[in-house]
Amino acid sequence: MSISLLIDLAGGALVLAGCVFVLSGGVGLLRFPDFYTRTHAGSLADTAGAILLISGLLLRVEGWENVIRLLLILMFMMLTGPTAAHALAQAARRDGERALPEGEGRH
Repeated sequence: MSISLLIDLAGGALVLAGCVFVLSGGVGLLRFPDFYTRTHAGSLADTAGAILLISGLLLRVEGWENVIRLLLILMFMMLTGPTAAHALAQAARRDGERALPEGEGRH
């Protein structure tokens, strides 16, 4: 088995894992009971999915220009995703949004 085939398989597996994370974050946005858990699911899965997706793409691209672009995108997403989630949660708390007590939610 050649090294390029292994790199392609690893890249494909990372991209697939990233897609699973992003999809699970979307399901969490639909299924979780309150704003805070939805925000947490979306931001956490989005950041983890982006890291995995871009890592998989980094293994497959050619040329340093593309690598630098992907790394810049990754850094931007790692900074803005959690920051946006924190800002949303702070704004919701300021507006009086309450978290559901533990054990309550959609049944």
